[in-house]
Amino acid sequence: MKTDIISTEHIIMIIVAISTGTCARILTVKEDFRQYPSYPNGYLTNLVTGFVAAALGAVAIPALMTKNFIAVTFLTLAIQQFRDVRKAERESLKDLEDAEYTSRGNAYIDGIAKTFEARNYFALIVSFGSALTMQLINSKIMAINIVSGIITGFILLFVLKRFSKGKTIGDIAEVESGIISLKNNDLYVNGIYVTNLLGSDDASSLFQKEGIAAVISPNEERFRITLDHFGQQQAALFEATRTLGLKRYHYTRKDFENGKVIITFVPILKDADRLIEAIKKTPLLESTKKNKDVLSTNFVGRN
Repeated sequence: MKTDIISTEHIIMIIVAISTGTCARILTVKEDFRQYPSYPNGYLTNLVTGFVAAALGAVAIPALMTKNFIAVTFLTLAIQQFRDVRKAERESLKDLEDAEYTSRGNAYIDGIAKTFEARNYFALIVSFGSALTMQLINSKIMAINIVSGIITGFILLFVLKRFSKGKTIGDIAEVESGIISLKNNDLYVNGIYVTNLLGSDDASSLFQKEGIAAVISPNEERFRITLDHFGQQQAALFEATRTLGLKRYHYTRKDFENGKVIITFVPILKDADRLIEAIKKTPLLESTKKNKDVLSTNFVGRN
């Protein structure tokens, strides 16, 4: 009975491709760092799924070369697996909503879950590209094949990161520290009315002494569409309170005249620079993005 044994060249190809794909996932984990619910478990879960994705991409080429077409069908199972990862991540983040200083909001959670799913595709594509390059070059000098596969993998990673890189609030707006003032227990930031819900003198005094505020000003009029979105404001508030902590009270307010958005709260750590940086780095949610070309389309009149 004849037994098909995988060649040494294919074994090396699989190892190199898996290593490259897994490294791609490791390099992108850091980008998701501040969105993780926990350090060790968050890293472990995404690194393991990244390794699995890289393995699926790595074995595709050897499977085709050995005419094992059934093995290639496992790639279709990977799609479902990655969707399950997204679903699990979404459910996990929703379960944590009541335990956070402020809620992320459904729009932000959906974006985070989709990001985690996309990172696994990175690992699969990088791994597949590395294996395909090694097979196409097929040099008698194995070192040339290995180096070519690794270089191709990292080029693919660079291209994918550039293609998928989203914008942040800092790309569309100016963020500056706001000046808090109180008039008859009414809260103002930079002269803009925020709320009258502070109530007692003790609450007003606490906000006056320890409160912090940021003012977000859109760079263009059209960016008001994004900043006025409740989900986007909720995401910015979440990142702010997660960075500095929340002692008491938190408010968001938009100025209808000039489109400015106010974020103010009493933090555990009072650091205006960190507050501004946290808000600037808050991702723009997919549900808030608008295409300028579509918005400026000229419609032909109907008779």
